[in-house]
Amino acid sequence: MVPRHNFATTFDFMNPKTLLRSLTPAFLIKAWQDIKRQQHRKQLLKWESEGKILSQADLLADFRKMGIVEGDSLMIHSSMRSLGFLEKGPQTFIDAALEAVGKNGNLLMPSSPIAQLQLHYAQANPLFDVRETPSAMGAISEAFRKYKDVLRSPHPTEAVCAIGPNAHWLTEGHYLQATPYNPSSPFARLMQLEGKILYCGVTLDNAGTHLHTLEDVVDFPHPVYYEKSFNLRVRDVKGKEYIHKTRVHNPEWSRKRLCDGLIPYFEEKQVLTRHKLGRADCLLLMAKPMLDAMVEGFHSKGITMYAPEGK
Repeated sequence: MVPRHNFATTFDFMNPKTLLRSLTPAFLIKAWQDIKRQQHRKQLLKWESEGKILSQADLLADFRKMGIVEGDSLMIHSSMRSLGFLEKGPQTFIDAALEAVGKNGNLLMPSSPIAQLQLHYAQANPLFDVRETPSAMGAISEAFRKYKDVLRSPHPTEAVCAIGPNAHWLTEGHYLQATPYNPSSPFARLMQLEGKILYCGVTLDNAGTHLHTLEDVVDFPHPVYYEKSFNLRVRDVKGKEYIHKTRVHNPEWSRKRLCDGLIPYFEEKQVLTRHKLGRADCLLLMAKPMLDAMVEGFHSKGITMYAPEGK
C-alpha cells in the first residue's frame, strides 16, 4: 500500500485537469477523444451544409478587430477544431494571418515534435529532423511548417517556425541552447520585437510556452527542470547531424502548473485581452509587457504559474 503522505506529495497543487487525466485509464481517454472527433466532424458538415463557411477575408477582419496590424510580429498557438468550417482548411487561417502581419511583419508558430511529456520524448532518444519531423502542435502548425520560406528553429524539444524579415534571427538563436526558453530563443526574441502572442481556441493551460521565459531571467526557486540533461540527435536543414544537449521539464513540477490562474493577473496588468476569431475564443498577450508583469509579480508576491495568486 502507498503511504498516504506519498500520495499527497505527488498530487498536491496539481492542475485539476492534469490530475483527472493522470487517474483516467488510457483506453477511456482514447474513447473520449474519438467521440469528440466524431462530434466535431458532424458539426463541420452541418456548418458546411448551412453555408457557414469562413473565408480568408472573414478571418482577416477578425485579426484587425483584435488589433493585429501590418508589421506586427505575432506568435500563434491554435486549435483547428475551435475555429469553425474554414474554406480551405488550415491554409485559410495561415493566409489570413500572413496578410494581417504583412510583408514587413513576422509570423511564428510553435512546432514542437512532442505531444506529451518532454522527459519521455528525450528518454526515447529520437532524431529530430528540422526539415521532416512533423509538428505535434496541431493541424495549423503542421501546415505552416510546410509553407514556402518558413524557417524552423533547430531545437529538438521546442522548435518554432517563423516567416518574415526577422525569421532567420528569430530561429537561429535556438542552436545548442541548454534550455528552450532562454534569452536567445524565439520566445524571448519575440519580446525584443515587441511582439504579440495569440492563443486561438487554446489557453495558457495547454499552450503557455512563453510563461517559461520567466524561469530563465530570475533566480527561480523550484526544480522545474529534470535533474539530468539529454544529448538529443538533430539533423539540420543541410542534412548535417549533431548532438544538442538540452534540459527537459521535470514532470513532477509540470503537474503543478496552474497556468490559467494567471489570466486575471495579466488582465489586471492590461497585457491580456479577450477576442473572437471565427468561432474560437482567443487570448491576445503583449509579449514583453507579459514578461515584465511576470518578473514584477514574482519579485513582489511570488507569483508564478505554480502559484498564480502568489505565496
